[in-house]
Amino acid sequence: MSSELFSGKCFISSGFLNLTPRDAYDEAINNGAVIVDVREDYLTGYKQFDIPDVFYYPLSVLEEKLNEIRKDVPLIIADSTGLMSHNAMILLGKNGYRNIANLAGGIVEWERDGLPLKTDMMEQLDGSCMCQLKPRNKLKK
Repeated sequence: MSSELFSGKCFISSGFLNLTPRDAYDEAINNGAVIVDVREDYLTGYKQFDIPDVFYYPLSVLEEKLNEIRKDVPLIIADSTGLMSHNAMILLGKNGYRNIANLAGGIVEWERDGLPLKTDMMEQLDGSCMCQLKPRNKLKK
């Protein structure tokens, strides 16, 4: 996948263009790039990107929604840590998307860099292990 839109800001990993969170933020705010968040719904309630052009298409339904995603704008594909977005990059590439880059480190690195987030504390998950995770507000009842 190559894109002149992101040239000079990207690094290549696993054959895909990747942007650091700060470069992704700059592309979104100043150059019209759109973030496509492919996290599943249950992962997006607590923290979301707080910039104007973010679209949420869970990876599980991404293929069904391709007709809703424009090919003529630069896309930055994001997830929690940058690992599952790799599958989205493969899918988009196979379907003719060329102006795409992965958000390295996902929303976790975005937050570490101090970039804008919306946080809904009522959706924060809590539990002693992954099998017991529940939204915190439901635990207090």
